[in-house]
Amino acid sequence: MGVTANSVWNNCLVFINDNIQPQAFKTWFEPIKPVKLTDNALSIQVPSKFFYEWLEEHYVKLLKVALTKELGETAKLVYVIRMENTYGNKEPFTEKIPSSNRGTMGSQEMDVPVKSKNPQLKNPFVIPGIRNIKIESQLNPNYNFDNFLEGDSNRLARSAGMAVANKPGGTSFNPLLVFGGVGLGKTHLAHAIGVEIKDKYPERTVLYISAEKFTQQYIESVKKNTRNDFIHFYQLIDVLIIDDVQFLSGKSGTQDVFFHIFNHLHQNGKQVILTSDKAPVDMQDIEQRLLSRFKWGLSAELQNPDYETRVSILKNKLYRDGVEMPEDIIDYVAKNIKSNIRELEGAVISLIAQSSFNKKEVTLELAQQVVEKFVKNTKREVSIEYIQKVVSDYFEMDVATLQSKTRKRHIVQARQLAMFFAKKLTKASLASIGSQIGKRDHATVLHACKTVDNLAETDKQFRKYIEDLRKKLS
Repeated sequence: MGVTANSVWNNCLVFINDNIQPQAFKTWFEPIKPVKLTDNALSIQVPSKFFYEWLEEHYVKLLKVALTKELGETAKLVYVIRMENTYGNKEPFTEKIPSSNRGTMGSQEMDVPVKSKNPQLKNPFVIPGIRNIKIESQLNPNYNFDNFLEGDSNRLARSAGMAVANKPGGTSFNPLLVFGGVGLGKTHLAHAIGVEIKDKYPERTVLYISAEKFTQQYIESVKKNTRNDFIHFYQLIDVLIIDDVQFLSGKSGTQDVFFHIFNHLHQNGKQVILTSDKAPVDMQDIEQRLLSRFKWGLSAELQNPDYETRVSILKNKLYRDGVEMPEDIIDYVAKNIKSNIRELEGAVISLIAQSSFNKKEVTLELAQQVVEKFVKNTKREVSIEYIQKVVSDYFEMDVATLQSKTRKRHIVQARQLAMFFAKKLTKASLASIGSQIGKRDHATVLHACKTVDNLAETDKQFRKYIEDLRKKLS
């Protein structure tokens, strides 16, 4: 069999995968597609220009070694950038750029740049002197990087946040979308990036706003017939931070106006930072064209902190508040409150308050009482593994059968029920549920949930299954 672009690139990937972190591999190498191999030059397709710049800045040596191993010293690498046009024109455009590494990896010329057909749109509503208006950033200086502690659960998001703060608008992370469950630090990280940028680049206009407030402002502008001023104002921002972007679900007018603001900022090299309680793939009632914009940069998940990170967070909180607490009590709290950071800090505040009000020393017994209250008040989140076990037992099959590829009706229904309850009872993304229940994709999970909802309305026996399983899982 001859050497093909696919075989060369697959061999390169094996080498690259061995030499970098799994998360980095997933983010930067999985989306790449090999295009063609001609005269010892491998063309690879990358999703955006930012993506190409990031690879060139951080991974060019690794790419060079991998490619030289496959094709010898005369190897060349050409990037093909394929992206959608921002305004109207549906036809994507491509440009080819040889790798800039001055060694054997190709010349520095651009190959065939095909420019976008649309010139940049001029804003006809220029308001004289508006640049002189001081825009308050609405940032909270207490939410900074110093007190956003790094751990396995947030490393990717934090590092990306730092990269954006050092070079707003100049990295591949545009937009940077940070997503995760309640109380895991999304808002904290968004503020921290803004605070750091203001510190490094005082002349840049940074604005933090919740999606809810953005929507209210937009509605107000439509009422007062000042929609164009509203758009123009947002187009002046250098760094726009929008919190809880999932709030735009179903609000088509606001989505439309945000789409145009986003495009303008992105085209002009301005930075957009978004937070959401779910991954783009799980967002419902958000227009496809906007979702595709969200995926242009990086989506980084904040997960539940592991034990070591929880201990660090507690110690940091106590240190900042000038309070000392015995190690065994810190350890007890960290072991027992796993849900999120907000509750972890809440438990410590509660402990300190209890001891100072009652003039009691902080003892293990007091810690047990406080933690018990916290754990009792938070609904225990069941794991996907546990859900699969309960469903399998109920239908008298083993988990391997539930996950198998078989299309037998009763097994398919059991699998769909497991997916349905995983979506209902956990904060896991659809993609994550699918991969844990027999390596399916997010579309299969979405289909399963719809099927269960439909059957619940029409099939009495199926309704009983749902009821029984709900009781077992609650």
